[in-house]
Amino acid sequence: MILPPQRTGDPAPAPVEVCSVVIPTPYGEFRTRVFETAAGHTLLALIRGDVTGSEPVLTRLHSECLTGDALGSLRCDCGVQLRTAMRTVAAAGRGVVLYITGHEGRGIGLVNKLRAYVEQDNGADTLDANLRLGLPADARTYGESAHVLRAIGVESVNLMSNNPDKVEGLRAGGLTVQTMVGLQTAAHARNAAYLTTKAARMGHVAPIGAEPVTVPEAGIDVRGLIGRIRPRPDRPYVMVRVTQTLDGRIQRDPGIPTAEEHALRAATDAVMVGAGTVRRTDPSLTVELVPGAHPLRVVLDGDLDLPLTARVFGGDAATTVFTTKAADAARADAIQAAGVGLREVSAGPHGVDLPTVLAELRRSGVQTLLVEGGARLITSLLDAGLADRLIVAISATTETPGDTRLPTGLSLTNRTAYTAGDALLLGWDITT
Repeated sequence: MILPPQRTGDPAPAPVEVCSVVIPTPYGEFRTRVFETAAGHTLLALIRGDVTGSEPVLTRLHSECLTGDALGSLRCDCGVQLRTAMRTVAAAGRGVVLYITGHEGRGIGLVNKLRAYVEQDNGADTLDANLRLGLPADARTYGESAHVLRAIGVESVNLMSNNPDKVEGLRAGGLTVQTMVGLQTAAHARNAAYLTTKAARMGHVAPIGAEPVTVPEAGIDVRGLIGRIRPRPDRPYVMVRVTQTLDGRIQRDPGIPTAEEHALRAATDAVMVGAGTVRRTDPSLTVELVPGAHPLRVVLDGDLDLPLTARVFGGDAATTVFTTKAADAARADAIQAAGVGLREVSAGPHGVDLPTVLAELRRSGVQTLLVEGGARLITSLLDAGLADRLIVAISATTETPGDTRLPTGLSLTNRTAYTAGDALLLGWDITT
């Protein structure tokens, strides 16, 4: 069932402009004009360039979402959409991001949104959760937004949104909407069902995008590669990603297409590598080239000898290092002082004890874990039966040093296959 249109064109008193200020952001400065509504809500028009006149203005109406925007909640894609819109407007040099308070939880308020989360945890989707509480599925209107855009001189917009109700609301408020520009994100395993419900039952336009045949440079749906997620009580759902050459060897320097690699990271709670991979390739393990959330970065370093200048220790994403008693105490203090989490676990055959690491991650709330290397870590997990899904990129090369191969005797089912440039991406469940 797709919901009928909401009351997006209801008359609303004109908000009053109360101040104007420049707000510097990681995406550059935004001239911000601040408006207050009769109900006491605030609308912030973050402006780049001259937006007056009849030429269409790149515009985003962003509904307030404390949990997503400020806390980075993975139950929705709101924070990712906000940052993507700000970056896009800044890159264009002309546009508006209109941040609308009073729209929390599609207009039901923060407390009711959190109560709706409880209903979702009990099996309801994002629409039925509101209805179970006797609340509207979407209580937002956009008349005040249209007032603000007209007040700052905007006459016509190219609207960055997946929600047709916003188009109708602005048109009812006297604005011309030339186009609706989809704002798709790479879904996380925790919000994919929410995004699917918005498309199937609320009329939104493909928030995730389509499952690809060829992986594009955009937000993509990689749920087929990830498979059916089944976290265990003692460890997360573990996906092992490996790049293999045509002659069957594990490639030391993974050559998986960037969009696919980043979309897989964006879909999972945490991404893990060994210290050897960090020393050899210095990865950042973040999500940059698709719109999505950064995973927790997990590094296994039994001796704690990685340099503090490694990219996994910088940037916005969180990092946890698992080490052993053999680690130097001064190094441990320096890493923790840099804001990196540190966990001491027992030693294993090749460094840290892997079952203990996985158990610690599960206790900390990690449900899905993507393992990106190196070869010793990958083969150790597979040999120990600690992996649930094998994702292999077969690269178009036979030239690689070493002779590390995947373990023999793996039982693989439920194959998924994509093509990505010159590579072939394959995913299987690992059965025991």
